Amino acid sequence: MAFIKHSQCLANLTIPYRSSRSLTMPAQITPLPRPSFTPDAVPAASAKQHLAASLLLNVPSITPAQTNTEVYARFDRNPAIVGLPVVENEQPIGLINRNIFMDSFARPFHREIYGNKSCIAFMDKKPLVVDGQISLQELSFLALDHGGKTLADGFIITVGGRYAGMGTGRDMVRALSNLQAEKNRLVMESIGYASVIQRSFLRPSQQALRASLPDHFLIWEPRDVVGGDYFHFEIFDEGFFFALFDCTGHGVPGAFMTLIMASFLEHALNADNRRNPGAVLAEVNHRVKTALGQIAHAHGGGAGDDEIEHRSDDGMDAAFCWFDRARRELTYAGAHSPMLLRRAGESEVRLIEGDRLGVGYAATPLTQTWRNQSFTLAPGATVYLCTDGMVDQPGGSKRIAFGKKRLCQLLLEQGEKPMAQQQAAILAALAAYQGDEPRRDDVSMFGFRT
Repeated sequence: MAFIKHSQCLANLTIPYRSSRSLTMPAQITPLPRPSFTPDAVPAASAKQHLAASLLLNVPSITPAQTNTEVYARFDRNPAIVGLPVVENEQPIGLINRNIFMDSFARPFHREIYGNKSCIAFMDKKPLVVDGQISLQELSFLALDHGGKTLADGFIITVGGRYAGMGTGRDMVRALSNLQAEKNRLVMESIGYASVIQRSFLRPSQQALRASLPDHFLIWEPRDVVGGDYFHFEIFDEGFFFALFDCTGHGVPGAFMTLIMASFLEHALNADNRRNPGAVLAEVNHRVKTALGQIAHAHGGGAGDDEIEHRSDDGMDAAFCWFDRARRELTYAGAHSPMLLRRAGESEVRLIEGDRLGVGYAATPLTQTWRNQSFTLAPGATVYLCTDGMVDQPGGSKRIAFGKKRLCQLLLEQGEKPMAQQQAAILAALAAYQGDEPRRDDVSMFGFRT
């Protein structure tokens, strides 16, 4: 019996991490097509395809009045049948599994004893029976609760409480796999477009950077398609302001945080404080904690009993810098993020540490201040900022972090070379050190020669 089924990326900006080899992004960004779906697109696109009824097979049923000999004849004529539903007054009351029935009926004398008896003798009285209008996801939960026999026996589908047909475990698994693949495709499509948006936010900084500092490099490699690292560079009449920050998390949560932080930085940076990176950090900290509710609240939980409560704990580690052209003075303030400096002709790379508290976190006071450190730079000095994704990356024979010491040594060896060559050497060294270890975090680094 046949079954009938019803049914300008940025110059010098490395592309997001894909492998241990880093490439350079093309000169132009080709925008991805906008995702053509809504948040409920998966169930709305074709609702019927995501219901149990989509798996319906037109399997003729039998009644309790029919004998086991008749059941045997059905199975014998139709090898494709895995089970026969037993229906009484249009209501399913059981299911006969092909393999169990045929094995039992083949035993000595069973045909003679049971042949003329009702088919309910070999019937499973508690098969999985589902309404055709339930979702595939709900069906999967019911099948899981019902045990492994659903995959082998299949399940009975009803419409309006009446027997309609059967579904097989194989078709259910295939449909669930296809549904999950479609959901993943939609999610990845949206994240792919989000990466274009995130990189477009970096474009003005990259353009300003090229206009102001011919000898520079910028590495931006999210661990995933999008990431939590962000770079800002802005030119003013008397100098330029630049920042590199590492927001909480990576992937989509990190990317959301970068847009929040970039917005707060844009509003905090003004003519009064741009020469004072520490003040800009303090302003951003105040805005983040206020907007995200990351301010500890004390409220009475009983007599003399106070409980500390905060809604979230998100923020960033950051290095903010101002360079005064006329005075050739660099002012740096760091929130758990260092600066590396090598003056022309020096035989060392100085690691300048900032303050230990990050920006915006619940443990960071609302009135927290960050100190400024100033350095006069003669022509030829090189300045670097990096996020901890580079120094914390494990690898090497001992599977330990790359580390600040190793990075300083690398920069010392490469320090006289043009910045583009230094970038290539840094990425090659990191990839070689990482080896087969997975990328732990987003990796970003900025360097320029004065």
